[in-house]
Amino acid sequence: MTGYMDIDAAELHRLLAENKILLVDVRTDDEADRGIIQDALNIPLHMIPLKMDELSGDKPLVFYCHAGVRSAQAAAFMASKGREHIYNLQGGVLAWGKAGYSLHQRKK
Repeated sequence: MTGYMDIDAAELHRLLAENKILLVDVRTDDEADRGIIQDALNIPLHMIPLKMDELSGDKPLVFYCHAGVRSAQAAAFMASKGREHIYNLQGGVLAWGKAGYSLHQRKK
């Protein structure tokens, strides 16, 4: 068991509309500068262990990256640390764009 669940772009869009999640982009700064999903935090994958405190709480936690591989690693890591309600955007921003959703400029 991985300790997290994969979700698709439509499910993420629904969760964002309900404002009930913490969304984390685990791509590099350069990748995130090309656009992020609105309201996402950008915490590159290698920084997740150092930023765990920012990811605590009861809100469901959704990770995404370019294609879903790095975000699955972040989700598995957080699950291994006992965090519950963790999700991975299957297919990453590629799937998000393919579903017709847009990216936004990252706030710095």
